[in-house]
Amino acid sequence: MRIVSFLPAGTEIVDALGASAQLVGRSHECDHPAEVTRLPIVSRPALDLAGLTQAEIDGAVADKLRSGDSLYVVDELLLRELAPDVILTQDLCQVCAPSGNELTRAVLSLPSRPNVVYLSPRTLSDIDGNIIAVGDAIGRAEEARAIVATSRARIDRVRDSVRGVSRRPRVAFLEWTDPLYCAGHWVPEMIDIAGGEDRLGRPGADSVRMSWDDVTAWAPEVVVVAPCGFGLADAERLSREMPHIPNARVVPVDANAYFARPGPRYVEGIELLARVIHQSS
Repeated sequence: MRIVSFLPAGTEIVDALGASAQLVGRSHECDHPAEVTRLPIVSRPALDLAGLTQAEIDGAVADKLRSGDSLYVVDELLLRELAPDVILTQDLCQVCAPSGNELTRAVLSLPSRPNVVYLSPRTLSDIDGNIIAVGDAIGRAEEARAIVATSRARIDRVRDSVRGVSRRPRVAFLEWTDPLYCAGHWVPEMIDIAGGEDRLGRPGADSVRMSWDDVTAWAPEVVVVAPCGFGLADAERLSREMPHIPNARVVPVDANAYFARPGPRYVEGIELLARVIHQSS
């Protein structure tokens, strides 16, 4: 079995299933576990975003999408050499990984058609379903179901730990800070399980732009800074650059590890949220 992953969540799922030795190619963003960085890179961004601010990144991506061009370049020659049996990708977000014509063209050019598994979750249940789908595709069905069962048991423990709280602290989860984006897809569900309330979020739906006035009007007690595609160091830097939010505790987190990548580590994200939301409540 030869697996190529075009997205970090897929790579993390394969590793959790104990099949990392079968990975033969990855995207430029796949970096967990660290050992996968030795694999050849089959997809890269079409834009050079190094050194740009969040606002500049947002503008460059928007311009690229308006032009109808892809945000990614697939190395078709390398993909042919790797000859994958299974390709993991997504069709949820054009910004996250190859998903359109560039991937279709690359797959059609292969002498042997691989099994392309699309991982496009909107809810936590969908993430569990993705883990099972990958397990089924790579011959690790039993391991996948064991991971899902363990995740659900840990979620139940979090629910139990916050069940007795007198009230749910108000939370604002920021998936981008310039321009400002609310929480979307599975993240509002994570906050709810952790015992918080985020009325700015959009459960199961795309994250959308909002204003700092929206955040101030919600009067959050906890502001979680989790810029998509960024790690903890960048989140800490961006949290220092934000406008002051009265009476709010600002908590930067590693979005890549726990929130932006819909893989097995989402449970750790829920546990982290439960700790930070109720730290001073």
